[in-house]
Amino acid sequence: MSDYLVKSLAYDGQIRAYAVDATQTVSQAQVFHDTWSAASAALGRTLVATLMLAEASLKGEGKMTVRVDGDGPLGAIVVDGNANGTVKGYVQHPHIHLPLNDNHKIDVKGAVGTSGFLSVTKDLGLKEPFTGQVPLVSGELGEDFTYYLAKSEQIPSAVGLSVFVNDDNSIQTAGGFLIQVMPGATEEVLAKLETRLKELPLVSEMMREGLTPEEILAKIFDEENLEILETKPVAYKCDCSKDRFAQALASLPVADVEEMIKEDHGATALCHFCNKEYHFSEDELREIVKNANEK
Repeated sequence: MSDYLVKSLAYDGQIRAYAVDATQTVSQAQVFHDTWSAASAALGRTLVATLMLAEASLKGEGKMTVRVDGDGPLGAIVVDGNANGTVKGYVQHPHIHLPLNDNHKIDVKGAVGTSGFLSVTKDLGLKEPFTGQVPLVSGELGEDFTYYLAKSEQIPSAVGLSVFVNDDNSIQTAGGFLIQVMPGATEEVLAKLETRLKELPLVSEMMREGLTPEEILAKIFDEENLEILETKPVAYKCDCSKDRFAQALASLPVADVEEMIKEDHGATALCHFCNKEYHFSEDELREIVKNANEK
């Protein structure tokens, strides 16, 4: 079954909640980037979080870029998402595999690091994009996105992110949930939610048992307290093209493009998000220079 995201309300609108099965999305990223276990888990968690953040805060043609800059061996993680349910992303150093942590789980904290920043830049179609940035508080990423929502967007939230990586680096399951407390939520509801979240297994464990996003939400809230509003497909999708890279080349100083013609007899552009290469011949570069000179 294709990946999808579920949007819901709980306790008569006191809680807004999302859950997503992003197994194929994260698998596609793993194949594109040949990520090893720790990199797969960290990039996967960031892809899952971005899918839910985008659904919760973007509309129309809105876009966002999530960036995790930690002091761990992974380097930067960059993920783009939009209101249409697609994401793309990459990690600076994809070949990172670490010993399991004390809980016998992939050491995401060790890979990401505990010092650094999480930033979210939203392009809402206004004059200037908006960027919110918080320091990393955990490196496990679920806690870091929870902290971002509380500090930068002033929304009390809980974020669960989980990726199960097989021994051959393929992805068995990937998913998550995002819970947001609405104004006016009662103390009773908050106490009940806190208890449930403490008892909740990892999302990847629930998914390995066959639970769907709807069933995960029902496990958190009980079915009678849950109202499913919408389900929508999600996917990994890179929108790169040769035309787009040609535009990027055209934005460079003419002297730089002429140097590519003279010294390299062409140019090769590499997409960070899908690792696809685009080759430009000398004639194509001359055409770019010619068009630039005519403007």
